[in-house]
Amino acid sequence: MIYIYNDYGGTHTTALAAAYHLKQLPQSEKTLPSDEILNVRYFNQLTKKDFGKLIFHGKDEDGNEVYTIGRKRNKLVVPALKELTLLLQSKFNHHEKIIFSNTSPTVPIVMSFGGFFSRGLKMDFIGVPLLVKGAKQCCDNIYRLVENTKQVAKDSSTERVIILENKMYK
Repeated sequence: MIYIYNDYGGTHTTALAAAYHLKQLPQSEKTLPSDEILNVRYFNQLTKKDFGKLIFHGKDEDGNEVYTIGRKRNKLVVPALKELTLLLQSKFNHHEKIIFSNTSPTVPIVMSFGGFFSRGLKMDFIGVPLLVKGAKQCCDNIYRLVENTKQVAKDSSTERVIILENKMYK
């Protein structure tokens, strides 16, 4: 099975989701301390050249690969990847399940501003504190999103490609 967490930039909520999924963060809905947020691999590290790239984060305890992708505003990226996946699965008779999970619904406005200042304007002194504040606001939602993603993947035995648009997890 392959998990792909996706959102606009692919470097904040997706990085946190991958870290939760891989058990690199505490497995609870508690607020994370600032240093844990800032030490998440790829958190606030990706740049414009990384948009559209699948970033490998590791394998989970069941041997499933975990990736992230920043898709910008383009809502067609994930459906296109689904169609490509189905084509390749059919052509090469390979049927590994792939789950695309959208982390965008978890993004609070303060994180959006933080990303804009830090990644867009290169003003980390403004952006990073906002990103950390935003991450603290949404880490419980991201944790629940990851848990739901894993559960849907286990429960969906016949679908080869699953797209989860998700919602706020409160």
